[in-house]
Amino acid sequence: MNKPTNQAEFPTPTVTTGPLAGSKRVYSSPKAAPHLKVPHREIELHPTAMEPPVRVYDCSGPYTDPNQSIDVEKGLPRTRIDWVKARGGVEEYEGREPSPLDNGGATGKYLAREFPVRHRPLRAVGSAPVTQYEFAKAGIITDEMIYAAERENLGRAQALHDAHIRHADGESFGAAVPEFVTPEFVRDEIARGRAIIPANINHGELEPMVIGRNFLVKINANIGNSAVASSVEEEVDKMVWAIRWGGDTVMDLSTGKNIHNTREWILRNSPVPIGTVPI
Repeated sequence: MNKPTNQAEFPTPTVTTGPLAGSKRVYSSPKAAPHLKVPHREIELHPTAMEPPVRVYDCSGPYTDPNQSIDVEKGLPRTRIDWVKARGGVEEYEGREPSPLDNGGATGKYLAREFPVRHRPLRAVGSAPVTQYEFAKAGIITDEMIYAAERENLGRAQALHDAHIRHADGESFGAAVPEFVTPEFVRDEIARGRAIIPANINHGELEPMVIGRNFLVKINANIGNSAVASSVEEEVDKMVWAIRWGGDTVMDLSTGKNIHNTREWILRNSPVPIGTVPI
């Protein structure tokens, strides 16, 4: 069957779902914020190991959780928007309508379908802190910092009794990795300019994570269309496969037409930070 030549006729993107073999997505709630559900991947060991399952970092999003319902037309739940609004210092506004220029001049049958749901964007008002860096400099620990700290610790809480021994085993190369990552440590590293939490206030679908020398190594994946190939449905599934195989962040390096519409589909369905380079 030939693909439609009219971009607006492309079907709803079909993304890959289902658990990864031998593991399942589980959640924990930090003591500092029991309302948060922080994801981990729990790997079952062979019965002969006689050991409990091992928890590892997970960035695959709800796509590997069989208890989650995925509707690409609606996007992922925008849980983080409530955190942002609760802190204040932001307001909704109308924004502007996308222009043909935003999509590389694509019009008519060459214009990809817009994401079906239009969210009113947020912007800062007044002098209250809005970014994670501003909160960190003000000495305020956010939900995002608590969430990121919980992801970083993995099994450290259980190993805390002999953490000093394990900590002394390795070579720090000048880093200052603590025995246990606290939300305050995350805040302090951000305030010092040694770490970041990429968390735009308009990316409500985001599962917060921290990048910095004193935290777990993160992997970036690149996707993107070109002037001659790829569609919205292919790019969204690329994003899903990137995080399924361990991409902590995704760069959309599209260089063809329909960049704006394609990226909106990706953003609304992405639990990881989305970056870009082309202007």
